[in-house]
Amino acid sequence: MIEKIVSYFQYDFVRFALVAGVLIALCAALLGVSLVLRRYSLIGDGLSHVAFGAMTVAMIFSVTPMYVSLPVTVLAAVLLLRGDSAKLKGDSAVAVLSVSSLAIGYLLLNVFSKQTTNLSGDVCSILFGSTSILTLKKSDVITCAVLAAAVIIIFALFYNKIFAVTFDETFARATGTKTSVYNLILAVTTAVVIVLSVNLVGALLISALIVFPALCAMRLFKSFKGVMIGAAVFSVVCAVSGILVSIVFSTPVGSTIVVCNLGVFVICIIIDVLKGGTKR
Repeated sequence: MIEKIVSYFQYDFVRFALVAGVLIALCAALLGVSLVLRRYSLIGDGLSHVAFGAMTVAMIFSVTPMYVSLPVTVLAAVLLLRGDSAKLKGDSAVAVLSVSSLAIGYLLLNVFSKQTTNLSGDVCSILFGSTSILTLKKSDVITCAVLAAAVIIIFALFYNKIFAVTFDETFARATGTKTSVYNLILAVTTAVVIVLSVNLVGALLISALIVFPALCAMRLFKSFKGVMIGAAVFSVVCAVSGILVSIVFSTPVGSTIVVCNLGVFVICIIIDVLKGGTKR
């Protein structure tokens, strides 16, 4: 089995998929910790549906999907995460945006079905990430690397501010922190990660990529830094494992990665329970 896996590394599409998968998983994990702690987990799901709707428009007009999905998703993220979410009635806004984008996207694909040769295949790929991560070109990987590097640099530079805004935005504002600026940074970062993640796990499974690693790390670590590092490790391991398993056994990439995350989450729960029992 090991020899078989090693033999796959001679193919460019495998190397490209692993590089992109690791970068996307790392960014999603870093972002996921902040979103989960701020109780914004479902925003990832809502924005992924916005990205789906934008991608369908790009497909209809034969435009590179990222050129359309990225600015549209950024705009939606800014509206949902601009700080005073109460005015937007957060959960309701996410629900309306999510369902509307998904419905409009699928409707447009059906109305303009002559513009695409494989309607069901395109929809399946966008929603579940079935093959897109295995068809990346070198230019796609470079774009992914540049955007991922930007996300990682942002978290490195503004770690303390993101920490403050995540745990107590009111106190951070009282101490002079420009919370609106850092909320905007988080919103743009969220949109970038969502658009990148569509290629890895698909629009419907993005929430798992954002939520599971953070929840796993929170079961085992207590400090913010520990949770972020743990989430990053869990996410990368699950992404690599899922991609390799999907290639060897011909399973859907996105679903396999999510199942790997689910398995690790269950293990972390068991470890946490056992640790609690030992302390008592």
